[in-house]
Amino acid sequence: MEQVIQTFNRTDGEKRIAVLRLEIDYELATLHEAMVAKDINKMNNCKKNLEKFRQELVRLEV
Repeated sequence: MEQVIQTFNRTDGEKRIAVLRLEIDYELATLHEAMVAKDINKMNNCKKNLEKFRQELVRLEV
């Protein structure tokens, strides 16, 4: 039974990794726009979001 649960969790994690990569791409595009506009607040928010996404991605890939 544990193997079934682990397999399910692994599949779920793989799906989340794919979604995370899309979220990271979008956030990077948003950061670029903020840099072009020289919007410091938006840049800082994007960096915070990217750091959260990075941490989650590292946890899932282990």
